[in-house]
Amino acid sequence: MTGTTPPFDSAAEWQAINSLRVLAMDAVQQANSGHPGTPMALAPAAWMLWTRHLKHAPETPDWADRDRFVLSCGHASMLLYGLLHLTGYDLSIDDIKAFRQWGSKTPGHPERGHTVGVETTTGPLGQGISNAVGMAISERMLRAEFGEAVVNHRTWVIASDGDLMEGISHESASLAGHLGLGRLTVIWDDNSITIDGRTDLAFSEGVAQRFEAYGWRTLRVDDGTDLVAIDAALSRAGMEEDKPTLIVLKTIIGDPAPTKRDTAGAHGAPLGAEEIAATKKILGWPDEPFFVPKEAYRTLPDLQTQGAGLVRDWESRLAASPKASEFTARMAGTLPDGWESALPDLSAESIATRQASQKALGQLAHAIPALAGGSADLTGSNGTKITAGGVFSASMSGTRFHFGVREHGMAAILNGMAAHGGVRPYGATFLVFADYCKPSLRLAALMGLPATFIFSHDSIGVGEDGPTHQPVEHLAMLRGIPGMVTLRPGDAAETVESWRTLLRRTDGPTTLILTRQSLAAQERRADPVGDTARGAYILHEPEAAPRAVVIATGSELQIAVDAAKALAAEGIPTRVVSMPSWELFLAQDASWRDRVLPPALSARVSVEAGSTFGWCRFVGDRGRAIGIDHFGASAPGKRLFEEFGFTAARVAQAVRDIV
Repeated sequence: MTGTTPPFDSAAEWQAINSLRVLAMDAVQQANSGHPGTPMALAPAAWMLWTRHLKHAPETPDWADRDRFVLSCGHASMLLYGLLHLTGYDLSIDDIKAFRQWGSKTPGHPERGHTVGVETTTGPLGQGISNAVGMAISERMLRAEFGEAVVNHRTWVIASDGDLMEGISHESASLAGHLGLGRLTVIWDDNSITIDGRTDLAFSEGVAQRFEAYGWRTLRVDDGTDLVAIDAALSRAGMEEDKPTLIVLKTIIGDPAPTKRDTAGAHGAPLGAEEIAATKKILGWPDEPFFVPKEAYRTLPDLQTQGAGLVRDWESRLAASPKASEFTARMAGTLPDGWESALPDLSAESIATRQASQKALGQLAHAIPALAGGSADLTGSNGTKITAGGVFSASMSGTRFHFGVREHGMAAILNGMAAHGGVRPYGATFLVFADYCKPSLRLAALMGLPATFIFSHDSIGVGEDGPTHQPVEHLAMLRGIPGMVTLRPGDAAETVESWRTLLRRTDGPTTLILTRQSLAAQERRADPVGDTARGAYILHEPEAAPRAVVIATGSELQIAVDAAKALAAEGIPTRVVSMPSWELFLAQDASWRDRVLPPALSARVSVEAGSTFGWCRFVGDRGRAIGIDHFGASAPGKRLFEEFGFTAARVAQAVRDIV
């Protein structure tokens, strides 16, 4: 926005900047909780960014071609709330006063979908900068497809020392440099303070040199209150196209608090009434809580007018584009008409579900241009090796990614791609490495983002690689994330239906759990495979009224069917229920749940090659959960299934014991 903003007026700028500082102090003090020092230190740079460089429209906050702003140091949330308030967004002074209170629009850390103008949920350090990498990727992809007249914006980040200490930021920054994401700028708040004290307790690396080694351009502002220098650095960053930019911004935390500035005492606790009064005196401010002078709102009408003009101009360009309707549908998350016809019929194929997923994904990628993703260095192993879309690189904007051995960074980047809009991202690795992805998986669910996480090699069936690579507790972990849907299909046909199900879902993330080993194609004697979308259905129904039910997922489905056949021969008619998704089944109405698992049918056995944790809710007090509540071993997968009791004989005996 440089060149279209009002003339630079230092006195007026400082009225707004100091208002940001005062609001941060007062809000944290009133809440008796929060982080005042970082917003105070960053107020000058943040104000210059938001009023002179950030392309945004306060009255149209979700405008598709806005710049994306990410406050990666989410603990400094009062900085963002103050900016939103002073620049004309729908966030009142009363909302500021309700900071961190029940039902307020100003929670302790910024939350996407909760507060206007918040692009992504931040708090766990390193997540925001990684989300921003995903946003910059989505911008480039869409710009390549729809042209600069429709897509032409940048991604800006403010990050802290803590963000750059976290390993996830190393993963994401490394990839961003490799991909040459020139429209990404990170402003590093180099204040040398964390909660424990000065950063040299644990942090002494050359950050700028590290980023330069990643392939970033670095700029430096030695005084975080020098508005002219800040403005110049932001201008230079805003012209970059070939490399992402790191601005090293030297600030003093808590500035200008007289006794707590440049100390850990300004980081994670209220400054105290006396310190606040003394700080306001230094600023020439009335000792009145939440006082904001009229001059601080001076730029608000200009920003609103300018933002409205930017939106009007963009809408005219969009209307002139031959791809206008397609772009609008993409940003709305609408998939192309007829996409489901691209799903292959694999009902007769006895293959590993990772292979079935690869066949489905390969066809879907041709039908759905928004589908984009890849693998953390395991493309051939986890079924993401497809031909459609081309590889995304520094010189090409494709839809297939090589994320490298960066599982956590990959997951957070997917979240950023989804949060940006216009892209349906997926990423893949082995299920055992879901541990590395967990914080990002949790945030995907918290934000309700339609990202897909593909986890193959889903059990002790991995075999010879041994217990380090054999997931045991991971399904329970994924199922414990509120808002996450986990799908573990039991054959190729269910895998195809799992893709249909997850792509229809737009209000949250999905994990797709796939086998290394081949699985038999199941004969469905009761409900159709389309009932995969209901989470559980009757796969096999005996000729006589069932006396027992075996519930299974994934590779254990065949074991359940074999056990049921053996039991039927003994006069114990047994139903087999396939339950690829707990969450989808529990979301069904009572009539479906009772039809699949009748309350009167209390003789129940579950079988899954994972932790038994949680299965009691389905098998009840009389039932039995067959699983593995210890680590595996190194041996061929078939031998491990036998040694650890995943056999039809054991399942049948468990049913006999109950009946």
